[in-house]
Formats: sequence, structure tokens, C-alpha cells
Amino acid sequence: MPRSHLFDREIYPAIQPSASGHHPTSDGHSIYWETVGADDGIPVIFLHGGPGGGLSPSFRRFFDPDRFKVLLFDQRGCGNSQPLGSMENNTTQHLISDIEALRELQGFEQAVVFGGSWGSTLALAYAQAHPHRCLHLVLRGVFLGRKTELDWFMDGMRSFFPETDGDFLKGVESKKGEELLFHYYAQLIDPDPEVHQPAALAWANYEAACTSIIPAKAPHYSFTNVAEAVAIARAEAHYFVNDLFLSEAPILDNMAQLSDVPGTIIQGRYDIICPPITAFELSKAWPKSKLRIINNAGHSSMESGIRRALVGSMEELKKSLGSDLPLNSN
Repeated sequence: MPRSHLFDREIYPAIQPSASGHHPTSDGHSIYWETVGADDGIPVIFLHGGPGGGLSPSFRRFFDPDRFKVLLFDQRGCGNSQPLGSMENNTTQHLISDIEALRELQGFEQAVVFGGSWGSTLALAYAQAHPHRCLHLVLRGVFLGRKTELDWFMDGMRSFFPETDGDFLKGVESKKGEELLFHYYAQLIDPDPEVHQPAALAWANYEAACTSIIPAKAPHYSFTNVAEAVAIARAEAHYFVNDLFLSEAPILDNMAQLSDVPGTIIQGRYDIICPPITAFELSKAWPKSKLRIINNAGHSSMESGIRRALVGSMEELKKSLGSDLPLNSN
């Protein structure tokens, strides 16, 4: 495929996992994982967003199944991992350990690490802890977990989607920033479903409405899929009140750890959840990165410009990395 056409490639056809299973941890979690693609392909570790977002079958479709072997997994407390919604022993450091355990399980010596939104945060944190395991980072909708970004999530997004925050602010219009966050956190960890379920629906639908450049006409979450809403809202609030468990190692302060790790940053110009300034600041602190702004896109990985850029980046990598590197240990 000529270079000029790399970014015109659409996502690949739907594909079923070639293998799947559960990895039991030593502290009470069981992590669901799956792989797609060629057994001898270039290894990729896929990190979903949220925290608490879970996997979607569409995530498998960013990668040429003849050239990549992709590991995808549901992070602690979400998706098919168990126990669903549990925040016990659930921190960024736990997730980094899970990535390492799953990498070893698959026999990857090194891998491309691919993550969007919270997945970009986790990818960077993992890479800073284990830079020698990373061939390349592909990041979308960058989020670094700083207080300014958390305050923007609680207070700023509504400036662009004012019609979406009715349930989110119902009865708490005077609360802002950290006060609003802790109000929701208290409700989301309440064991009573009549307390935490409405709070989860308000939180998750507010976020979902701000995800795409054109918001959906109907709420994404309802009581028919309320467990998913609880998982993502509870996990996000849990991580937010704990500063993403990054206060001792802020990502931008540790970019020297990635001095030898290249990266590609894909960012929607009109990403309301993770505004472009964060991706720009990351690129300036990371000389080996390449930033590509998609001018007609928001936050979602499934918006046309974003998905074309993500697939195009992987098309470039399959050419530049080749298939003759000692990437697998088995």
C-alpha cells in the first residue's frame, strides 16, 4: 500500500478471538483476556479506556490479523473480569502488574502498546515502569490524570454539551470540581442499588454524550445495562479521587524513561473529554513521539478520522517493524 494511502485504510473485518481465558491474580481478581491474529505476528497489547470501560469486539478490528498478534483484556472490575465493579486491590500499579503477567503468559518479549483515553494513561505508566518491553506506543485521546484534567471532566465538558448534564447535576447544581467528584464517589460506592445505580447512569450517560463530535440522540445506558454503567462510573470515580494513583510518579515528570521508546499520538481536534492541549504537552515532552491532530473528530476511537489514523499507524508499524524481530519468547 503506497504511503499516501496508509491513513485511508478502514478497520478490518470482524474477527473472533483465537484464544481466551481468565488469569487469576493472587489478590482476588480474575482477569479476562483474549487474543486475535497470527501466532507469529508482531505482538500488540491493547489497553481499553475508562477506567472500567471494558472491551468491545470492534477493538479487535484496528489490526491486520495476518501481521499482528493482539492481546486484549478487561481490566480489574470491568467487562468479563471478576468480580465486576470491584475496586478492592484496584490501582494503576495493580493494572501494570496485570499487564506484565499477561505479557509473560503470552510469551511476548516486547510489544506495541496501544491505548486510548484512560488506556493512553495506563500505556504511558506501564511504559515508564517497563520501557524495555515496549516497541512503540500508539495513543489516542491522551489523558494524563492531572488535577486540571479531572476538574475539566467534572466542570468543563458541560460548556460544550450543556444539554447533556441535566441528570448529572440534578440536585447538585452548586457543587463543582472536587466537591462534585466526592459527592458522586460517595453515591457510587454506596451498597444500596437505589443509590449507586441512578448515580452511575447519570455519570456514565453524561460522559457518553460527550464522547463523539455529534452526540447520540438517546442515552447509551439504562437499567437494562446498568451493570456496565456502574462498572465504569464506580471505577472512574475511584481512580479520580485517588489522583489515578499517579501522584508519586506524574507522567510528564517521568518522560525521560521513554527516551528510547517511540510513539504515535492520535488526537481529535474537538475531543471534549480529553482536550488536545494534553496531547500537545505530551508530544513536547517526548521527542520520539509523532503527534497527528484529526481536525474533524472528537474523542471516540470509532469516529472515521480517528479509526483511519489508528489503523494507518498500525499499517506503518507492520512495515517498519517487520516480522523478523525476536519478539516472542516461545
